[in-house]
Amino acid sequence: MTAEPPVSGGDSGIPDDVWEKFVRDTEQDIRAQAPKEPSARARMVTERLRREAELAAQQQKKGSRWGRRARAARPVEPAGWRTGTTWHEKERRATRRRWRGALGVLAVVVVLLAVLNPSTALDWLHGDFSGSGASADSADQTGYRSDGSGRPPATLPPETAPPTAAPPADPMADTPTLAEPFRGSPALLYANGEAGIVLPAAKPVGRMTREQVAGALDRTKQFLIDTNLNPATLRGERPQVAMNLIDPWESDVIASWDTAFSKPGKSHNPLTVASRFDPAEVRLVGDVVKTRGLVTFAEGKGGSVAVHADVTFVYGVTAADGRSTAVSRTIVRRVLDFEVADPRVKNVTAGKLWITDYRQDLGNSACDITDGFLHPEIDPADGPGTTPGPSASAVDPYDRSKPVAPAEGCGQVTRV
Repeated sequence: MTAEPPVSGGDSGIPDDVWEKFVRDTEQDIRAQAPKEPSARARMVTERLRREAELAAQQQKKGSRWGRRARAARPVEPAGWRTGTTWHEKERRATRRRWRGALGVLAVVVVLLAVLNPSTALDWLHGDFSGSGASADSADQTGYRSDGSGRPPATLPPETAPPTAAPPADPMADTPTLAEPFRGSPALLYANGEAGIVLPAAKPVGRMTREQVAGALDRTKQFLIDTNLNPATLRGERPQVAMNLIDPWESDVIASWDTAFSKPGKSHNPLTVASRFDPAEVRLVGDVVKTRGLVTFAEGKGGSVAVHADVTFVYGVTAADGRSTAVSRTIVRRVLDFEVADPRVKNVTAGKLWITDYRQDLGNSACDITDGFLHPEIDPADGPGTTPGPSASAVDPYDRSKPVAPAEGCGQVTRV
């Protein structure tokens, strides 16, 4: 705005300097009061406030319709460089969602695996991720396991079913010593003594209660211990505890065994039921006998319980002269079938064993000597070779996958 000053000498009488100050002040006031165009930020804030007011009015109207007070709307911050979700935060949220989804799928897979294949799930928990049991950290069909480093475990797990193959042969098998009589043998991984005779959990069967079945199983184990692990029996004494477990009504079996222990011979051999060594010839190395076996039971005739035992005993032996350092092993596998019946159904003695069958395999013992003792070959130079003789059948005494066959001549053991 501009204004022409009054002509000098006119009627105004206002000095020039006063007039110029008036013009300047008036122009500043006019500019200050002139309307200004709002900025983009101001327009955005104004629009947000307008939407909030509309939303609050709508919610208040809705709340009053239902007889309650509407909750104040939470202010919505506009997205921008100061507020809102940045692309970094969006990426982090998306990553978390993906991880949660993956973990959910994994949890479902683990639950299904535990339901459909519990054994594999347990292997996973113990660090075995092979899944198929074919890796080094899994048990094969013989029951042998390895930890993947080539070192076998200290003791094999108990048998729960008959094995389907012989234990693997070790081409670098070590020679046994007086300090380690089972070195280089599969028996190294067997349990010690009676720990290898593992009994199944008893349950009622036929006419027999759980307690009667448990008693039959326990007496079967006592019989095996007294005839194959008792030091007195091993040095040639009569296994009296085992003989007392047989039902007196089975008099023919008891009479036959009595004759075998008092007057051993070809037709009455105590080795059919007990392991015995001649103390003048053979000395056991240490006080440990390695044992591995399987004991099962089922319903027998007339509601009785039939117990089946298949147990292998391995003895470390050396010459009795006290000078020899050569060590060998004798392997005895025994298969026995017992029956315990209800005295109300069958003429039996309550709590006694009725033996229905007994067989044995004797590995590394002269089969043509019938004096009632095991006669192992101890000197490696004269011991059993890996190749059988022309008229001898090759036998692996550690192979528990094959049934015990009737003895037909002298076989040749492939390893001791």
